[in-house]
Amino acid sequence: MEARRDDKMLRQITDKFREIRKSRGLTQGAVYEDTGVHVAKYETSSYTLSITTIAILCSYFDISLKDFFDGITLSEDMNQWK
Repeated sequence: MEARRDDKMLRQITDKFREIRKSRGLTQGAVYEDTGVHVAKYETSSYTLSITTIAILCSYFDISLKDFFDGITLSEDMNQWK
């Protein structure tokens, strides 16, 4: 079975978190100190975010999961399982 990883979607997610973090004037270190989430690992795509980590960051930034995922899309490759 082939791996199911949507790098384009993951990039959208990490880019969105980076934009939110920067728009609030926060450094990667500040987010790490407050949440224990090492965002540099995710922003550089070294690691894949889990849904738990996404929920922690959404809570930290006071954004609902629904609002966060608004505009995030699957790549064409992932649409094959519809």
